[in-house]
Amino acid sequence: MARAYLETAELVANEPRQGFSNVTAVLAGIAASDATCCVRLGRYHRGDDHRLATELLETATPDGRDLVVRLERLLGLKDTAHYGAALVAQPSANLAIRWARQLVNRAQEEVER
Repeated sequence: MARAYLETAELVANEPRQGFSNVTAVLAGIAASDATCCVRLGRYHRGDDHRLATELLETATPDGRDLVVRLERLLGLKDTAHYGAALVAQPSANLAIRWARQLVNRAQEEVER
């Protein structure tokens, strides 16, 4: 699921409605974090406040703190991107995709272990 969200974000990154790529980048990061936690801890955060997922993610891997930084950055864009209050500028969209890609790639490493 995380990879599919990331691919969607990358496909639409240059579309006129840039906010959509941000939404899917945020969702990719959340799904990747959940996957990492599932593989490493056997559980993931369930609830509406995704910021609470950072506590689990931080303990899931030795580099958990670095992963949390990326997830927190994505979550900082979530409301704007997800609810369409305003479009996020293209440079921010590109950063969101980069952070999501890092989380997705790291989750894939864990899954393939």
